Amino acid sequence: MSDLPRKAVTRPAKLAALPLGIAGRATWGFGKRIVGESAELVGRELQQRTAEQLFKVLGELKGGAMKFGQALSVFESALPEEVAGPYRAALTKLQEAAPPMPTRTVHAVLEERLGAGWHELFLEFEDKPAAAASIGQVHRGVWHDGREVAVKVQYPGAGEALLSDLNQLSRFSRLLGPLIPGMDIKPLIAELKDRVSEELDYGLEAQAQQAHAEEFTDDPDVVVPQVVHQSDQVLVTEWMDGVPLSEIISDGTEEQRDRAGQLLARFLFSGPARTGLLHADPHPGNFRLLPGGPEGEDDWRLGVLDFGTVDRLPGGLPATIGESLRMTLDGEAEAVYELLCAEGFVKETIELDPDAVMDYLLPIIEPAQVEEFTFTRGWMRSQAARVADPRSPAYQLAKQLNLPPAYLLIHRVTLSTIGVLCQLGATVRLREELEEWLPGFVPEDPADGEEAVAQA
Repeated sequence: MSDLPRKAVTRPAKLAALPLGIAGRATWGFGKRIVGESAELVGRELQQRTAEQLFKVLGELKGGAMKFGQALSVFESALPEEVAGPYRAALTKLQEAAPPMPTRTVHAVLEERLGAGWHELFLEFEDKPAAAASIGQVHRGVWHDGREVAVKVQYPGAGEALLSDLNQLSRFSRLLGPLIPGMDIKPLIAELKDRVSEELDYGLEAQAQQAHAEEFTDDPDVVVPQVVHQSDQVLVTEWMDGVPLSEIISDGTEEQRDRAGQLLARFLFSGPARTGLLHADPHPGNFRLLPGGPEGEDDWRLGVLDFGTVDRLPGGLPATIGESLRMTLDGEAEAVYELLCAEGFVKETIELDPDAVMDYLLPIIEPAQVEEFTFTRGWMRSQAARVADPRSPAYQLAKQLNLPPAYLLIHRVTLSTIGVLCQLGATVRLREELEEWLPGFVPEDPADGEEAVAQA
């Protein structure tokens, strides 16, 4: 029997208890309102109790439950502080750790995938895992050529558990919706399910990681470990030390937070432009700060891990994003509206007021309007509240806009990265990165076109 789903009864029972607990708390909340407590206070307390139970259950499980928890955790900045505070530590723990699988199971996978003499490939191999995630855990070792390596071993039965958890979570996604104001949980779970087969394929992950490692070799700002060896269910890469981003979020200096935020934004926009791939799992557990940036040992570089989920963008990020962002900043409401219609963001059966669309977009793109912007939890909460209040124009307009399938993953990755920037409280020169890396954000110079024609 496989290791991950071996507690076949326990896992579904724990997940099934979530909607029952939520329903029970809703009844409790109704009773509190009957006796005169304000709906807002009761709602906050209900939200907090639901969140505490959710992350307690997710933190005890691997598979899809943990994957969902990691995806959700980057949005905690959108929650009211009195709700987010009590379980922020639990979220950080969820991003960095999970219960390990037994040593005998690890050895069995290594023997099956690397051969009976797998020990001979290593000068050293640590049985105790250094880290764990939703579908595998990482062991530290020394490869036979002397390189320190990270050995990622996939949990047996990970695929079945991943889909089982996500299917069960999907069935009561509507009950989980109120946890993150303005966020629709069901499409998030659906997208995670769509990516399961890709994430389980360590061959695809190795290709994506090696493409980034080669592109960012000797880069002054970003470090990606080289792939050393890959087989089914086992991926060996160079080891990377550094300070986990979760520690920077909890205890980092202002300088570290700002540097991490700047490099995170730089990697988000430069990665697709340089590799044709978008790293699509931007939770803090996948990033490190390493000393030794361009200014010396007191400077920092960004280390990037886990390329199991990527979006393939051969031409980089769509120019439509940069063009619509630039035109919004320039106040070109009609042109922005026409572009959104052409790309399918506004369905043909709907007609919206271009100025209303502009009013909806401007607060969202505030970080791009200034030379530098400080991302805060308060700003994130204000944005979430704006689109979560059924009485607000932003809520009504958001319900009418459509997100084309090609933009789904880009949208989630961008929102997730902004969530991490808000957790960091980082001051970032975002406009600088957009001008450098985002196609369409800087209008083409006609002279460039004439020069290209002349050279041709």
